[in-house]
Amino acid sequence: MENNDVKLVEKLENKFEKLSNELEKKIIGQKEIIEHLLIILLSRGHGLIIGVPGLAKTLLIKSISEVMDLKFNRIQFTPDLMPSDITGTEILEENQVTGKRNFNFIKGPLFSNIVLADEINRTPPKTQSALLESMQEQKVTIAGKTHVLDSPFLVLATQNPIEQEGTYPLPEAQLDRFMFSLNISYPSFKDEIKIIKATTSDNINKLDSIINKEDIMIFQSLLRRVPVSENVITFAVSLVSKSRPNETSPSFINDWVDWGAGPRASQFLILGAKAKALINGRPSPNISDIISIAKPVLAHRIITNFNAESEGININIILDKLIKELKNDYEI
Repeated sequence: MENNDVKLVEKLENKFEKLSNELEKKIIGQKEIIEHLLIILLSRGHGLIIGVPGLAKTLLIKSISEVMDLKFNRIQFTPDLMPSDITGTEILEENQVTGKRNFNFIKGPLFSNIVLADEINRTPPKTQSALLESMQEQKVTIAGKTHVLDSPFLVLATQNPIEQEGTYPLPEAQLDRFMFSLNISYPSFKDEIKIIKATTSDNINKLDSIINKEDIMIFQSLLRRVPVSENVITFAVSLVSKSRPNETSPSFINDWVDWGAGPRASQFLILGAKAKALINGRPSPNISDIISIAKPVLAHRIITNFNAESEGININIILDKLIKELKNDYEI
């Protein structure tokens, strides 16, 4: 790694520490989630956030956009939402001077830096696909014309784990496009007391901007230049390949899993490990970085079977066993 890149690593670590401290003015008890969201952003990925209502998901994401000086839009997904409602549409307008009529493109809420797709599973597949296409291509096509979305571009979609009536669950192939699947749990008793004190008074904490979009794009480019040792790559690929039922996988994978993770999971493990190393001031990731992000990357990519369900085995139990077995193989 060149001297300039080493200085950028130090700058990124310093920025992340300041960013975390600033967010703690409003966001209490979500340090790991904040770290994971920054990892997604640095990796140019997107995230799926699962949590019951009232856990400040919107506030968290909006606060992150404030400290990063990024444009934020929230889209409430509903059963009647059409693709043009999120991508934009062309409007026929008449020039008052010449009398000529022309189509004028009106940008939709996707033209932002951070997009919160609230309750993505409550809108029909056609609109879900429009969002997922924009995530993959970072552009939208309207009436044969391509419009490039802003950079950096981060989509964070939420799902409510309760009240599944009238929803349109994302197919596994579409879930695979999300880098992380994050579960936001209830706060601890002490954290909830702090939250109540902070939100029931008239003290409004204004967040200062810590980082801008130009810095973020520089850090995103830096991440691609981070070197990764062969044993780290081998560990990541082994973890993913052993999640698939076959003759080389552990017996419990064959017993409990129908489908394992694909190569995209290996890519996200390496990118995420790089980001994890950078925000902690290290110029290269190690195997512990892979392990620390394994569940957010793999949990939504592994499909369990009836045997697992009947035995009360969930995806976390499977991943814990898989990671433990692989650590023994690598003598970690």
